[in-house]
Amino acid sequence: VNIEDEETPEIIASFLIQYYEEAYEIPPEIFLPVEVPDGTTLEKWLSEKRNGRGKVSLKVPQRGEKKALVKQASETAAEQLNIFQIRQAKDTVKQEAGLRELQEALKLENPPTRMECYDISTLQGTNTVASRVVFVQGTPQKSEYRKFNIRTIAHEGPDDFQSMRETLTRRFKRYIESVENPEALAPGKVDKDETWRLLPDLLIIDGGKGQLGVAVEVLKEFELIEHIPVIGLAKRFEEVYLPYQTEPIILPRKSEGLYLLQRIRDEAHRFAITAHRTQRQRKGVMSRLEAVPGIGPSKRKALLKAFNNDIEAIRGASIEELIAVAGITAKLAEQIKATLD
Repeated sequence: VNIEDEETPEIIASFLIQYYEEAYEIPPEIFLPVEVPDGTTLEKWLSEKRNGRGKVSLKVPQRGEKKALVKQASETAAEQLNIFQIRQAKDTVKQEAGLRELQEALKLENPPTRMECYDISTLQGTNTVASRVVFVQGTPQKSEYRKFNIRTIAHEGPDDFQSMRETLTRRFKRYIESVENPEALAPGKVDKDETWRLLPDLLIIDGGKGQLGVAVEVLKEFELIEHIPVIGLAKRFEEVYLPYQTEPIILPRKSEGLYLLQRIRDEAHRFAITAHRTQRQRKGVMSRLEAVPGIGPSKRKALLKAFNNDIEAIRGASIEELIAVAGITAKLAEQIKATLD
């Protein structure tokens, strides 16, 4: 378990619910690597499931033998998960079974050969990023992953619903431009990304009724609601929401279809968070370079390109190495060193 990942507390909370929902025995103390959201509520729920045999406490050891045991358990779990995912990715029989289960559960005309999943990441309340991941025949197509830097809420604060609306609007606008309305592109512009031309057999939205409602509105706007099946996958209880249905679908916990949905959702999480952190790091680099007198946009761009966006590489470069960058004089190189050191 990567305890620095901001999604980890949610994942652990979800696991606790899934595991102890069917567990025969629940211990009075459960040791965790991080605190989980709604910990008090979870403790109460777990205590009730002990049927009067005492309360359950969720604890995060800070030192000693118990902390070491939690660390060892986390490392073992991560290793086993990696092995399982590798095996699962290669097991086409299970993938096909998962696709058939989804077809049946969601009442699709065909197995969802191509699935797209969208997730929103807003860490520490800034720089919202959305992600698209694509699975074909149950396997990830990483060359088709895309990120969206959210533009519309820069001055209004984070809004996951508006972010999802912008993301899906941009995605299907690209579809319209590339397939049905090519003249909408600027004169002479060629869209080389052919993946926008492909519609998913299943559109998966990370979220419950609210996010699903946004997706339905966007699909209606582009007159695609009859052509693209869409679902919302709620995090905590892994509930699957369908348009116009009040009650969610609950897939069996050991269902290959549920595992496939979880896998694509988790991959969307991972990709969104990775993209978000990359964006934050780049902004941090830019802000530090902006503090250097005499370094304008073109020189910053040249420096970033020369040193692979690595501020530490720029800071550690010699005067001679800095001068080798186009537009950087000896005087500017000295100012860079003085400002960044």
